[in-house]
Amino acid sequence: MVEHVAQDGQPLLIRSAGQDWLVSWHPPPDPPDGIPHGAEGVCVTPDGDVVLISHDGQAWDLPAGRPEPGESWEDTLRREMLEEACATVVTARLLGFVRGECVAGHELGRVLVRSMWRADVELGPWEPRFEIPHRRVVAPADLAPVFAEHPFAAIIRRELDEAGLE
Repeated sequence: MVEHVAQDGQPLLIRSAGQDWLVSWHPPPDPPDGIPHGAEGVCVTPDGDVVLISHDGQAWDLPAGRPEPGESWEDTLRREMLEEACATVVTARLLGFVRGECVAGHELGRVLVRSMWRADVELGPWEPRFEIPHRRVVAPADLAPVFAEHPFAAIIRRELDEAGLE
């Protein structure tokens, strides 16, 4: 079976948190129209492994978060990686943007844009101080089953591909 990977500008219908979103990948450098909604990072350790986070220790994700007032896309990336994964960004490369338009649910009509990055990081000691209680480090070859059932799997596969990990 061929796994689906998000294509440039192709909308994918994704159900998330009880809402339906049309989500699409957009290459850099310019973000598509929408409200800036933060940054997500493929955090790569010096050994080439990828940092994952979880709220429950069962469902895993890439670290991400929303901007604070006045932050650039990259400022948000650097702060969120430190807060959510105890990872200091050494170098960052913009991979693209994900645009989501709510088509059903309480945010109907809302359009959000998130920047997607490859972040080469140095991991600090695991000291969860914010909303994320779990962190793990995974070899790229072991990522496919982690995200197989993820609602944003096609987007994550594109992100990993752009980061040079698929």
